[in-house]
Amino acid sequence: MNRRGGYIPGKQGVPAFSLRQPRPAAIPILIAVPHAGRDYPDALCERMRAPEETALRLEDRLIDLVGKAVAKQTGAALLTANAPRAMIDLNRSPDDIDWQMVATADRPIGKRLAAGRRARSGLGLVPRRLPGMGELWTGVMRGQEVDERIEAIHQPYHQALAKSLEAIRDRWGAALLIDLHSMPPLGPKTGPRAAADFVIGDRFGASCDSGVVAAAFESFARSRARAAHNRPYAGGYVLDRHGAPNRRINALQLEVCRATYLDAQLQEPGDGLEEVVDMVATLVRALAEHLTGSSRSFSQAAE
Repeated sequence: MNRRGGYIPGKQGVPAFSLRQPRPAAIPILIAVPHAGRDYPDALCERMRAPEETALRLEDRLIDLVGKAVAKQTGAALLTANAPRAMIDLNRSPDDIDWQMVATADRPIGKRLAAGRRARSGLGLVPRRLPGMGELWTGVMRGQEVDERIEAIHQPYHQALAKSLEAIRDRWGAALLIDLHSMPPLGPKTGPRAAADFVIGDRFGASCDSGVVAAAFESFARSRARAAHNRPYAGGYVLDRHGAPNRRINALQLEVCRATYLDAQLQEPGDGLEEVVDMVATLVRALAEHLTGSSRSFSQAAE
């Protein structure tokens, strides 16, 4: 099943996200890519102080290429955002916004106007600033714009994600969300303290069964890949909202170092793309085997 949902304000005819979900689910895994959207409305770019640099810094640059290739190889369901993170961050709560970005007349009366934790850092529901760049926008937004972005992009994306995970769980008895992101290099790649190329986040155990996490690290060890756990990325709103191990819906965030699959400028596909796809596909297959092995009785009951 291929589905497109939501819409991008100012980008007529372009859906906010695309969902590819085999029916019945081939494996109990859904890969989601929330930060690689590249459909920028002209009006949005015109309001950016430095459109090209802002887009490059905010995007999980081309990590959707990894997600699409892995889904094709493994049969995993795939949810990809087309809307750019600069417009709305799908890994933030709808109320995690810096209200100083909104015109005074449009700020909600009676609501808490203090910025949320992520918003205070400059990366809330609508990103405001980046280190080394400062303010990203030439002016403030109208409250109506924020509401439309939530209703057109954020709400339908998360509704589709929740429904898809429940369908997978009902089919297999267990489901796993891999929320796929990319990160800048964490440090040197050689020596005794070589930086990790992958970071697995599980909200410090809250969003995923520990056995699934252990299976993930075993897979990376077999691939001779350097992987870290929860530091510096433990996951965010997506895992908080959708991870529910007690209901057999697990959620992991997977960060992939951009230097492993992009070129030296971290802008275009690089020589390592195929190797990264193979490692992540190997991970997905290993986790699918773990889930089906540990939930076989639940799967039989569901069918």
